[in-house]
Amino acid sequence: MSDLHWTTAITKTEPNKISIRGYPLVDLLGKVSYAQMIHLLFKGDLPKENVGKMIDAILVSSIDHGTTPPSALSAITVASTGAALNAYVAAGILAISQYHGGAIEECMRILNQAMAYKIARGCDFSESTTHVISDYRVQKKRLSGFGHRLHTDDPRTKKLFQLAEDLKISGNFIALARSLESELEKSFGKKLPLNVDGAIAALLCEMDFDVIFANAFFMIARVPGLVAHIYEEKTRYKPMRKIHPTDVAYDGPGDRKL
Repeated sequence: MSDLHWTTAITKTEPNKISIRGYPLVDLLGKVSYAQMIHLLFKGDLPKENVGKMIDAILVSSIDHGTTPPSALSAITVASTGAALNAYVAAGILAISQYHGGAIEECMRILNQAMAYKIARGCDFSESTTHVISDYRVQKKRLSGFGHRLHTDDPRTKKLFQLAEDLKISGNFIALARSLESELEKSFGKKLPLNVDGAIAALLCEMDFDVIFANAFFMIARVPGLVAHIYEEKTRYKPMRKIHPTDVAYDGPGDRKL
């Protein structure tokens, strides 16, 4: 055994056999959803049915947000140059940051900080969230997960939290997130709505995910949306066109019902 020998606990690959966290991959096919597989990879075990459904909803909630987000614009612009598909997708993913899609991680840290303070002091949600807001204001730091450039009341947040309630996942972290939203409005004199990143952060905390996985959920979710925009760019427009960041009109199907 060489000095370079190392080990992994995720996937075992042998001739004619692949096992993920101990489960033969062929046994998982047709029985386990993509969302459940993400849980298995990230946490080592298959989730309960309600958790799998919640993860699936999180992925759907972040799958696309039109052409104006930086990730979509980046992918579309690179697609216009005629580069390879992996370059288009990489350009979009690399645009994800603290201010676009990457707020989930920081918001999870905020919620964990508020929860730790609440437990240590034995105080209520209002006191713990007020403390966190005060702490961030002193440091002149932005509270990620609140406010949106378009939505004054993010519809994705409402739906995700309703699903969490229905699936028996809603708990103290969602209550903390709502308390932060309320206390922020009192502190700043205007409503800073809990956006989808903040909602996902609360849900990931409820499901006990490590903060290191936070932004991965947004990246995994957004790739299909990026590919759809890339395909449209390649099939509808000429290469190297001038792309206006906001002067774009939707011409797809009208409102549909399931």
